[in-house]
Amino acid sequence: MRSTKDRVRQAISFEAIGLLLSVPLAAFTFGFDMGKTGVLGVVGATIATIWNYVFNLGFDHGLKHFTGSTRKSLRMRFLHAVSFELGLMLIFLPIIAWWMGIGLLEALIVDVAFVVFYLVYAFVFTWCYDTIFPDTDAKKTNAT
Repeated sequence: MRSTKDRVRQAISFEAIGLLLSVPLAAFTFGFDMGKTGVLGVVGATIATIWNYVFNLGFDHGLKHFTGSTRKSLRMRFLHAVSFELGLMLIFLPIIAWWMGIGLLEALIVDVAFVVFYLVYAFVFTWCYDTIFPDTDAKKTNAT
């Protein structure tokens, strides 16, 4: 299992890099004000950082309980990324609508765009992070 220090490093680096990429992209794509989009991004990143820590801790405990290891197969990485983003989407949707002054349908479109971006980003980031900072408990198993 990863240490608390490692989990905090992972969560903060994930959100910082994601923020640098997503805020300008969202402002440009949806024609939003960069400042307002930046605030939304920081709020979203803060929520996501907390969610990231809690979700990853629970996911790793569940994975270790059911498989005996925290090693993630390709299938497990996919499940990890999708379930993380769906949970965050439910939390973030009403905040997007309120802060940007748009309807829930418009906010859903924005939220889905963030989810698609972060789904791919989460998969790539987590794989890279696990490669650069390997989890010593992620021993090889027969799980794929």
